[in-house]
Amino acid sequence: MSAVAAPATQVAAVTAARSWKLPITLGVFGLLSFVLFGLLGPAGSVTTFGVSTGADLLQFDPVAVPTRATAIVLSVLCLLLAGYAYVRVRADRPVGRWVLAVFGVLWVLTFLVWAVADKSTSIVSLLQGSLLLAVPLAFGALGGLLNERAGVVNIAIEGQLLTGAFGAAVLASVVGNAYVGLVAAPLAGLLIGAMLALFTVKYHVNQIIVGVVLNVFAVGLTSFLFSSVLKNDAATLNSPPRLPTIPIPLLSEIPVIGPVLFRQSIIVYLLYVAVIVISIALFRTRWGLRVRSVGEYPQAADTVGIDVNRTRWGNVLLGSMVAGLGGAFFTIGSVGAFGQEMTAGKGYIALAAMILGRWSPWGALGAALLFGFADKLQQVLGVLETPIPNQFMLMLPYVVTIFAVAGLVGRVRGPAAAGQPYVKG
Repeated sequence: MSAVAAPATQVAAVTAARSWKLPITLGVFGLLSFVLFGLLGPAGSVTTFGVSTGADLLQFDPVAVPTRATAIVLSVLCLLLAGYAYVRVRADRPVGRWVLAVFGVLWVLTFLVWAVADKSTSIVSLLQGSLLLAVPLAFGALGGLLNERAGVVNIAIEGQLLTGAFGAAVLASVVGNAYVGLVAAPLAGLLIGAMLALFTVKYHVNQIIVGVVLNVFAVGLTSFLFSSVLKNDAATLNSPPRLPTIPIPLLSEIPVIGPVLFRQSIIVYLLYVAVIVISIALFRTRWGLRVRSVGEYPQAADTVGIDVNRTRWGNVLLGSMVAGLGGAFFTIGSVGAFGQEMTAGKGYIALAAMILGRWSPWGALGAALLFGFADKLQQVLGVLETPIPNQFMLMLPYVVTIFAVAGLVGRVRGPAAAGQPYVKG
């Protein structure tokens, strides 16, 4: 009797362990896409997408597609992916991440085809804008993961971005050189990072509280200096030159990809370098192993001779400089002047990107691109006066943030010792 019951118990355990969350979610979104964007889409409409810019070596005519038929085909492909995910889960096999990525691309294309019906938009411009809007988010997320991998939760990313933007604007304005601003931004972020390390690592103050307080401090300090100093002499202190676009020969001429990836300013190229360097340093070097051990099990790291608090100090300062560099985008990389609270909560979205990216540099970059795309999409569709209410489009990036962190991350676990002070004893 027990021999028969044992396999039955194992089968029940395996069945309970299956997670049908992904195939159900994909199926629901695929069905909604098929009905709303396909069957109920505008009949006889044509959607036009531009795929070239005037500077491209090869020029392509805009692509015009029938709205309803294209939306139906793309929706069917989404449903097929949902069916594939169902089959994999039923067979107790993992569903590759590529399924979610491809589904997301297809679903967004379906939405675009429906939303831009009888209008025209440039795919290149949409992707370029998405990458640019993702730059500060990615730098902030990279700074946050450097901190958390060592066991320090960095809620102060918002303050580091803001002070970085302020420092870049002022120094670049005074010297008249945008590249000086790139040096000033991480140093300004370092100011917030030093206070974060002092209170959390040395004095063991609650890391969440310290991060929130430092954000408020950064907002208050920059707002005071903006009102009392920068406004009175904006021509000298708040008129920084913007970073020029540096096209990479040959690569920048590739259709679609070239203008998006290789026709950017130096701060975007620095992001590429930062992701590669941090990824290698964290997961392929002895330094990275020490940092991750401190973030996971500081007692064991201390036992083998690693100075836990010194490692945390170093990572907090380094991560704060990386986040501060991202703040330079707001002034010398985009607007060309500093404004009060101009980061507008982007530091918190960067924190969400870090979590969605599973505390990985490449994952954080991907999540930042997702949020940047959502932000750019609401701008583009707002200009095109689509049937979607403008209020919904304004909140779209934040809805994507909440949905992604709450619905897609699931049970992903961060560094075990993150948020816990370490007292040697």
